[in-house]
Amino acid sequence: MLAKVINEKKLKANGVIGFYPANTVNDDDIEIYADENSTEPAFTYYGLRQQTQKPNIKGKQNPNLCLADYIAPKDSGIKDYIGLFAVTSGINVEVYEKIFNNAEDDYSGIMIKAITDRLAEAFAEYMHDRVRQDLWGYQPESLSTEDLIHEKYQGIRPAPGYPACPEHTVKKELFALLKADEIGMELTEGMSMTPASSVSGFYFAHSAAKYFSVDKIDKDQLEDMASRRSVSIDQLKRWLASNLR
Repeated sequence: MLAKVINEKKLKANGVIGFYPANTVNDDDIEIYADENSTEPAFTYYGLRQQTQKPNIKGKQNPNLCLADYIAPKDSGIKDYIGLFAVTSGINVEVYEKIFNNAEDDYSGIMIKAITDRLAEAFAEYMHDRVRQDLWGYQPESLSTEDLIHEKYQGIRPAPGYPACPEHTVKKELFALLKADEIGMELTEGMSMTPASSVSGFYFAHSAAKYFSVDKIDKDQLEDMASRRSVSIDQLKRWLASNLR
């Protein structure tokens, strides 16, 4: 199936990335600016912080993490940056789906979806490597495939819906700033990406940045976020249902 996709050249991949000035506010939120001259943020990413009792490690405090920890606070006066990305490998996949449906070839229909999903993840990994080496250029040395697999590189690329940023609605602002519609990517009302074989998210370059899981949060954090975002608690409960105690 992979050889078929490569040889026939029907399937298309597209991607867009951008780097933007950014600073942390209110400890947990990240203001993202459209350009260096903007005085108002293009949008604010509202972060969730781990809210569990953690044991100290070798006598040192084990902090509850939030993605905002990896961007300089606004009141520090430090100009910091964040990256955004959206990539897809599923453009024109409907051509194959129609062929396999007409042939009643369910197996190939499943396989083309699996292949395009893997290609999207590979595309996201490839672009992250490009970002580190030359587009942002904070880690110019080339890594082996083994080191890439074990994530032995600086920086992270968390995606909305994943453990570190489980809430999906930020995709709307992310897609708008990147103009993702111009490369054939869109969002459904439920914040699912189309084509389905797509990945989007953030680039953090901080040397201490690491992947983590927010897990369960308490009512106080829910209420505080609702106030910061100017949304109702009931609305936020629907968005964060899987993270509530």
